Parts: sequence; structure tokens; C-alpha cells
Amino acid sequence: MNRGLTDGGRFWAKVLGAVVLICGLALGGATAALAQDGILPKPAGAVILTLKGNIKFTNTGDKAEFDLAMLEKLKGRVAPVKTPWADKETTYEGPLMSAILDAVGATGTTLMVKAINDYVAEVPMEDMTRYPVILATKRDGKKMTVRDKGPLFIIYPFDLDPALQNEKIYNRSVWQVKEITVN
Repeated sequence: MNRGLTDGGRFWAKVLGAVVLICGLALGGATAALAQDGILPKPAGAVILTLKGNIKFTNTGDKAEFDLAMLEKLKGRVAPVKTPWADKETTYEGPLMSAILDAVGATGTTLMVKAINDYVAEVPMEDMTRYPVILATKRDGKKMTVRDKGPLFIIYPFDLDPALQNEKIYNRSVWQVKEITVN
């Protein structure tokens, strides 16, 4: 017996998820404040993300470094999405990109997102405030590994806006993210 959600049930689950996201943004702001008194804490674990460029809060010279625990403290989202990178609907979760940018006091118009293999994509900063884009750290409830496009993967809200399912947005959906430069 199939005990999964029906098409109607999936629809209402997505509607409820969108309502929760909107209410959370309206009531709680975009991020849990990591920086206190203008100081961003240093990562205790392995650094998995570095931000540099036009940022106000740093913790290593002129850069902001994050470990997984720091990223998990930020406001996030769970996104059940169908993408060209998986055969079936996959659930990604992680911090909102807007929360990460807020945590470092980012100002600018463009993000240069660099992957472990040195692939670089230019992403408009406006996308991060216009859409609830996440930097996924988990796929189907499990930490993402390099083998499975991790540890960090930019995921647009394909579940909330099917118009985002196009080549331009797919090219901005960088996997194995290691560094973001704010210009």
C-alpha cells in the first residue's frame, strides 16, 4: 500500500512550506545574528566556505570563513525540488543565501561563486533577495559529500517557481561551492 502523499497532498505541502517561509522572513528577519559587536566568530571545525570582497564582518583577515556548524545556525529552508541533476524529486536543505550574506554584511551587485574544481559562475546578488535560494548542506536528510555535489550546492526555489527551471538559472546553481566573492 502506498502511504505517500497524493498529488493534492504534495501541492498543499508546498503551499504550507511557502507560507512558513514567508512568515519566517516577515517575523524573524533573514538571519540569526552570528556577528556580535561587528565580530564574526571563528570556525571551530573545518572551513567549508569562504566569503570575501565587499563584506563588513570578517573573522580571518579580510575574509569570512564558515564551518558547517556556523552555516547551520543561520536561517534556512528545506526545499523538495525536481532538478536536472537527480532522477526524482530530491529534498535539499541549508541556510538561505540571503542569511549568509546578511551575516557578513555583504553589499554589492554580483557574486562570483567558485567551486572546488575552480568553475566560477557570476550570480546576481538580487537573486538572493528576490528568491529563497539556499546553500544546500544536506540532500534527502544526509550531509552532502563532494561525490554527491557537496559539501555545498546552490539551490534555487524550483519548487516554488517553475519559471526558474531554465538554463540560465541552472548555470548559477553551482555545486561543490568553496568560495564566494561579493562585488
